[in-house]
Order: sequence, then C-alpha cells, then structure tokens
Amino acid sequence: MNHDTSLRPGARLARTASLLVVIDVQERLAPHVLGHEALIARTEALMSAAERFGIPRYATEHLPDRIGRTIPRLRDRFAPEAIFAKSRFGALGHAEFAAMLAATGRRQAVLCGMEAHVCVMQTALGLAATGCDVFVVGDAVGSRPARQDDRRWALERMQRAGCIVAGAETVLFEWAERGDDPAFREVLALVKALPAGSLGSEP
Repeated sequence: MNHDTSLRPGARLARTASLLVVIDVQERLAPHVLGHEALIARTEALMSAAERFGIPRYATEHLPDRIGRTIPRLRDRFAPEAIFAKSRFGALGHAEFAAMLAATGRRQAVLCGMEAHVCVMQTALGLAATGCDVFVVGDAVGSRPARQDDRRWALERMQRAGCIVAGAETVLFEWAERGDDPAFREVLALVKALPAGSLGSEP
C-alpha cells in the first residue's frame, strides 16, 4: 500500500474544509459487522468532534425499508434533511446526494461506516473521482466476519485510488489542530475514550 499522502494536494485535514459522511450504520446490518460496537463508538466520537467544530454531518441509509434505519443512537444526532436514503451502493450515484455535498463547498470528505468493501468503497471512489480529498477512517469502517479479506482489499484499493486511510484518533487530532485550542480538552476526552484494537481483529 502506498502511504505517501504527499501525492495529493490538501492531504492534511482541516476542520474548515471537512465534512463527515456516516455510511449505512443500519439496524439490520450493524449487528452482523465485525467489531460493530467499537466502530459505532468511534463514529460517535467523530460525530461529537464534528458537532463541536461545526463540521457538516451526513448519513446514508441503503434501502432502509429492507435494512432498517440508521441505529437510533446515531440517527438522533443528524438533522432529518442530512439523512439520505439510497438504492445505489455508491452514494454519489445519486445526483441529489452529490449536490447536497457539493453545496457545502467543502472538498475533504471523512467517511466511516459499513460495509467497507461495498458501500463505503463505492462512495469513496465516487467522491475521489470528483476531485474531493477522501479520508477513510480505517478503524471505523467494517465488514461482516467472513468478508475480512474483502475489507482489507477494499482499503488497499481506496488508497490506490488516492483516498487516505487514517485512524479515528488521527482525524480527531487533525481537527483539533492545536493543543491550546479551547476545544482541545473535549477532543482529548474523546480520544481517551476510543476503543483499543483494530476492526480486523475485534470479536
């Protein structure tokens, strides 16, 4: 895998350029994803930091009539208009969703959710194709236990396509920017509460 993030302009996250997309953390899917509790906890931390810094937050729901809505503990934190029901695996396949993100004027998209090798990957590749800087939170994207090779290959493929894979802690600290920022103590508390381990090995 290519870890040289200097290949892309804007490879360093900035809170003023970022938006957060939580992909398909849905009621009938989430329980079947390896390490889903840790994934959800990291997503909640990202949500809290995004709220603190005024970073736009969006959620996608894949065929919610079949797979259920976003789990309540996350869904209640989104504005209703920021939750997008989709039928395409890649959310950018919906012109309405692409327009919603483009309207923010922000060019850095931070992605988390499930499944890593399907909807996360196809959405990431779609965003990258528009010239957006895509940051995939590697320890907050998951797949079913039997699909861990697919998850690993998807992360490698996203990197080859120019996406940047980073951990939740890394994203939180980049958004914080400085240790003397008034919000730093709040971010540090979020970091300290992050689950240990990687999704590829969690029970």
